[in-house]
Amino acid sequence: MDAVTHYSSQRVMKKQLHIYYNGHVQGVGFRFTARYLANELGILGWVKNLSDGRVEIVAEQEEDVLQDFLLKISSRFARYIEDVSVETLPAKGDFNDFDIKF
Repeated sequence: MDAVTHYSSQRVMKKQLHIYYNGHVQGVGFRFTARYLANELGILGWVKNLSDGRVEIVAEQEEDVLQDFLLKISSRFARYIEDVSVETLPAKGDFNDFDIKF
């Protein structure tokens, strides 16, 4: 196996999650906690409140890190979250940090 083949087989694929949280998820520190956890885990993207009461997150990182992020949010806000919608996409690489959008 040559060096190029070996390197490409060892690459870790990053993913993008597009997440919608529904329930009593606004006014409980959700966005600030999401940003804190994302920064702790090296996740890039953003979080924002939507006018219909949901919270939307776009997050990019390796798949196992994103799963850890989802678990941490779910455990911290279990009593507030009624429903979660998650779409997995290829990472676009458009983000430099994790922001709260207003």
